[in-house]
Amino acid sequence: MDDDAGTPDPARPAGARFDPAHSQPAHSQPAHSEPAHAGRTAPEPAHAEPARVGPRQTWAGLPWPVRTAVTWSLCLLVVAAGLWLLGQVAVLLAPLAVALAGTLFLTALLDPVLVRLRRLRVPAAPAALLTVLLLLGVLVGAGVLVWNLTASQFGELSQQLDEGLQRSRDFVTSTLPVSDQQLDKLVEQVRQGVSAGAPDPVAGARKAAEVAGALLLGLVLLFFLLKDGRSMWHWVLRRLTGPRREVTAEAGRAGWRTLGAYSRGTMIIAAIDAIGIGLALVVLRVPLALPLALITFLGGFVPIIGATVAGAVAVLVALAANGPTTALLTLAAVIAVQQIEGNLLEPLVMRRQVQLHPAVILVVVTAGTLVAGVAGAFVSVPIAAVLWRVLDTVQRHRSGGTARAAETTG
Repeated sequence: MDDDAGTPDPARPAGARFDPAHSQPAHSQPAHSEPAHAGRTAPEPAHAEPARVGPRQTWAGLPWPVRTAVTWSLCLLVVAAGLWLLGQVAVLLAPLAVALAGTLFLTALLDPVLVRLRRLRVPAAPAALLTVLLLLGVLVGAGVLVWNLTASQFGELSQQLDEGLQRSRDFVTSTLPVSDQQLDKLVEQVRQGVSAGAPDPVAGARKAAEVAGALLLGLVLLFFLLKDGRSMWHWVLRRLTGPRREVTAEAGRAGWRTLGAYSRGTMIIAAIDAIGIGLALVVLRVPLALPLALITFLGGFVPIIGATVAGAVAVLVALAANGPTTALLTLAAVIAVQQIEGNLLEPLVMRRQVQLHPAVILVVVTAGTLVAGVAGAFVSVPIAAVLWRVLDTVQRHRSGGTARAAETTG
């Protein structure tokens, strides 16, 4: 044994335990002693570099209204650029685009006729040909009927228009503070403006050739779409896989139903407008009542603007032929028929198939007119209605898929 094991060390306090790892006793350090560098701060480097500020830090430092405004502005610029590019392509290919849109419109309109012929076991090609011939027969027959019934009125109309214009002139000069010289000057300015705005013969011939080509192309495409339209659509669906096939099929069905409902509903409403205004013109003994009714029918395919223009033409003819009293009565009849059509017939016939605000319709019709003239005004609204229905169907399909996924996860 070690001799010093039981001998107390005078340098150690009594009861202290010797720690072989340290030269001092274990309890010589306080239990809550702080490190030697406590209370001291680390020395800063002599040349401290500033923190780098990148694009992300700058973007995060902006107020949220500024970030929101910048994001929306960029989105609007991208959308505007896309619309401008699409408009440029549409202007370059306006005859083709109008022919395609008009063909789709007529296909949706004539599809029930084709379906009934197919149910009678008529083959596809003869059924499509009979449908096209039926359309041509209706158009040509209506034109010949209108010409035969109104050709005798054109000679009388010239004299009636002269007398009516003279009565209207006397009414204006006697009612308004306008002299004969001022009225003659105004009429001459209008005549010069119309003459200056008239196209030259070369441009007119080129335009007529484009219209004839578009009509011929539309008839050929109409035949093939009636004959092979469904097989073409099934071919497109077979090229898709997974969820895209389902959403494409659903959106296509919704768009086609909307186009069919719009075309048939518009035709019914236009026919009712033409019959109502035509009967009013016959009762008031306005000349050329049948051609004016036909103009009203065609104008019904251009919502809001078409009916307004057709009614204005009828009122002007009544004013020139029979005087202000008949013109006022014609205006009252036109307004009454259009109010009944807009407030009663259109919601009943169209139902909820075409949900476009009147302001949207006005913008769409104006844009179509600027791009492709009268033909663009005819096809712009059905195109907008179909696009809206397709986008709405896709959005609802995605929302439903997201909700189902959330329920499955939950």
